[in-house]
Amino acid sequence: MIEPTDVAIDTLLAELRDRLDDSVDAPTTLRGLLEAVLVVGSGLELDSMLQRIVSAATALLDARYGALGVRAADGGLSEFVYVGINPTQREVMGHLPEGRGILGLLINDPRPVRLADLSKHPASIGFPPNHPPMKSFLGTPIMVRGKVFGSIYLTEKLGAPEFTEEDEVILKVLAMSAGVAVENARLFEGSLARERWLTAMASINSRLLMGGSVDETLSMLTGQVRELARCSGAYVVLVDGHHGRLQAASPAVPCGKDKRFDLTGSPVLKALKSRQAMHLDTLEGLPPMEQGDEGHAVVLPLSATSTVTGVLVATREAGTEPWDDEDVARFESMANLAAVALEFAEQQRKKRLLDVLADRDRIAQDLHDNVIQRLFATGMSLQSATADGADTARVVEVIRHAIEQLDRTVREIRTTIFDLHTTGAAASNSLRRRLLDVVGDLSIHSAVAPNVQFVGPIDTLVPMRIHPHAEAVLREGLSNALRHSQSDNISVSVSVQDDFRIEILDDGTGLPDTPRRSGLANLERRAVQCGGSCEIGPAQPRGTRVLWTVPL
Repeated sequence: MIEPTDVAIDTLLAELRDRLDDSVDAPTTLRGLLEAVLVVGSGLELDSMLQRIVSAATALLDARYGALGVRAADGGLSEFVYVGINPTQREVMGHLPEGRGILGLLINDPRPVRLADLSKHPASIGFPPNHPPMKSFLGTPIMVRGKVFGSIYLTEKLGAPEFTEEDEVILKVLAMSAGVAVENARLFEGSLARERWLTAMASINSRLLMGGSVDETLSMLTGQVRELARCSGAYVVLVDGHHGRLQAASPAVPCGKDKRFDLTGSPVLKALKSRQAMHLDTLEGLPPMEQGDEGHAVVLPLSATSTVTGVLVATREAGTEPWDDEDVARFESMANLAAVALEFAEQQRKKRLLDVLADRDRIAQDLHDNVIQRLFATGMSLQSATADGADTARVVEVIRHAIEQLDRTVREIRTTIFDLHTTGAAASNSLRRRLLDVVGDLSIHSAVAPNVQFVGPIDTLVPMRIHPHAEAVLREGLSNALRHSQSDNISVSVSVQDDFRIEILDDGTGLPDTPRRSGLANLERRAVQCGGSCEIGPAQPRGTRVLWTVPL
């Protein structure tokens, strides 16, 4: 299949060959054209390529001045590259051309223009003050994919009063090769842009997987969108009914993060309703994030979330190129990432709430099964001591036992209070919390519920280096008691005063005559590593007692 560009180049080369057949300078001209084409296509950076195009055209056709104007979205010029005017001349000149007059003619009617005196053309609007005089003129458009990318302008033919038809054909060939080079540069820049977007999305994914906060993730996301898409602003807006709340913004906005605003009649609600990206030619109706209504924007719903409603908004200043379909597809990928971040944060919040509720339910059950039952039993024993005929010794014994039970109950209530205090963000560094988790893990399927008591400021006084040893010791000792002791009651006491102690008591069958030493040796080894001791022996009146002590 022959491309239209190939046909056009072949036609131009045939026309050029016909015009050069009778010229003695034909070999030199063709060699110069070939060198200019090679120079134009020698790189892939678009900005430097524009300068090479105009420099090659100026040198090849022996012009004093040359320029290349890039067409803007509004029909004017977004960029103007020139040669031949020195810095001193440029300082005293007015503004650069804006795409009016003859330059605008080439943009609006993309055909070559060759003039002996450009001031006599009907479209001429003259020059600004201190502009160098220019008479002869040759210009031709640069086409990329059938659209006007820009135009090459040459003025003041050296050694001749005007440009020739041969010059016009040569410039058209050079402009066509420039169009191919520009297209290649755009494809190269597009591949680099895709790589940058993929890198940005990968970094945001990594932050999510590492547990980064939703605010940090969305701030990073909006910053990446603003930088990569060359936006004036990028924002994530959460929507609740007809009201919105700014969740993240790049750059920071005067209205402030988390401020609510009315969205009635806003295109944000229309985008949410349609579940499609919306292109806007004005900023009117958007939340109060931008100053003024000039510019254009794209609004994308966060469609990958079931619990959070919101949009990603990207804005650009007036006069800039609108986003193409590929840009919008990249925005949609970022919007999906923002939705995933919000959904992840919401699910984490729910999980933390469920953990708190489950922990409170466990604490309530412990209070009911242990504390309340013990208080009830103590009350019954005191009531029996008031019965008629009870001797003094019996009353004293009941009262002493009641005091012991009340003291034990107070310690359990204090343990529960500390447990509640460590539920939440501080739990990860709490030794009390870690030891309670060990007890819960080991006894969840056991018929015996160990009684756990904490005495003293354990989380404050016990160094972090001892925490893993304490956790391992409790796991080993309690596991042995639950699996092998055949006991009805197991108590765990963790205390800190001058030293740190873990004591495990059971009323089971006691130690065998030849106990396995692997687990017990681990307890002793950990005690030695911490500079302490481990005592394992019979309990009174029966059972086993494990006492693990570490000096502080």
